[in-house]
Order: sequence, then C-alpha cells, then structure tokens
Amino acid sequence: MVTLADMTTSASLPVGVLIVDDDPLVRAGLTMMLGGAPDIRVVAEAGDGAQALSLVDLHDPDVVLMDIRMPAMDGLSATEALRARPDAPEVIVLTTFDADEHVLRALRVGAAGFLLKDTPPDEIVAAVRQVAKGHPVLSPAVTRRLMARVAHSGQDRRRADAGRRLALLNDREREVAVAVGEGRSNAQIAAVLYLGVPTVKTHVSSILTKLGLNNRVQIALLVHDAGLLDEPDVAG
Repeated sequence: MVTLADMTTSASLPVGVLIVDDDPLVRAGLTMMLGGAPDIRVVAEAGDGAQALSLVDLHDPDVVLMDIRMPAMDGLSATEALRARPDAPEVIVLTTFDADEHVLRALRVGAAGFLLKDTPPDEIVAAVRQVAKGHPVLSPAVTRRLMARVAHSGQDRRRADAGRRLALLNDREREVAVAVGEGRSNAQIAAVLYLGVPTVKTHVSSILTKLGLNNRVQIALLVHDAGLLDEPDVAG
C-alpha cells in the first residue's frame, strides 16, 4: 500500500539532472547554476555522449542537458540512443542558432526542446522544471522559426512520408494535430474545436501513441513536413 508519507516523499524528490558537455567550464557553470535550486540535483557530469549513456544507467536522471558537438559520440547520436530506451530521461539540447538543422534532428528523435548556451540562469532552471513535468521547452515562435529554416533537400520525400503517417489519424485527431502544429495550447485547441480540455488531452495522447511520437514538438514537425500548415486554419 502507498501511504500518504510515501506520496509526500516522492513528490518532494528533487529533479535529477545529468550534464553532458565536453567543456569542463561549461559543466562547472551549469552545475553551480542548477545547484542553487533546492528542487534540482545534478547527479553526474559527462564529457561526451558515450559517457552519458553509461551514466544514465548508473544514476537514472530525470533530465539530461545535452551538448551537440562532442568527441567520441555527439549529442545527437546520444539523444537518439537515449530516447529509444524505455523509461528514457527527457533531453534538453544545448545549442546555438547556427545549428538549426541539428536541433531539428534532435527534436525529431525525441528531445524535449533546446536551450541556447547564453540562456539566463533562471530560464535554464525553469526549463529543467518544465521538462521534468513533461512539457517541451520550445515556444511556438521558435518552433516556427526553426521549421522555416529546414533544408529544402528531401522535402518532397518528407512530405510524402509525413502524409502517410498522418493518414493513421481520424479526422478529429488530424484537426488537433494541425492545431498543435500551429502552436496552440490545449485550452486554445478546446476553444477552437469546441471540445473540452480533457478531450483534447485524450486526442493528443492518442496521436502520440498512433504515430509513435514522444511529445508535441514532434507532432508539430510532422504536421509541418506534411504541409498541413499551408492549409486554411482549423478555426475556419
């Protein structure tokens, strides 16, 4: 039996974070920054993706802050390997704006979002908390900017592949998916489609399950690839 004391203890556990970066100074700075938050605990540091995979097995972190450019195994390969695991930790990619295509690849394989390395400390702390709760840390505006910069090579193939995957959805799920792609919150989708918020949440969960996706960012990217954001707004 789970007691009230057990529930209280579980709820009070700090968010475990693994920091992955090949620069010791960056790791030290992030560790110091996150160490000031009482509800966050840095469980370990890794200098490359291969070390990160081993340390995830040892420490079972809730969130991984993952650099992209690293020796041995880069952050993109490590993110893909981690997110393919059952009960995988959430991954926030650390990057700069000159790596849009890399960020998009990370999001496609299941990263919960990204942070610029010069993000203010309080925003990094807030992002870790959000991701630990299952909420991606990618604003609609940034999502659109990234998707607008996707390389044109392979666009026709991506559109065809995305269209075939989205064909698995029923009409209502497709409407919800498009609304997610437009950056709408559950409450906004509910208002536009005249649904209850719990119903919208059910549809989103169904979409994720049917399409084998991890989060809303991946839904948005798939909708974009299929060209559905070029169609008339679902609000009519």
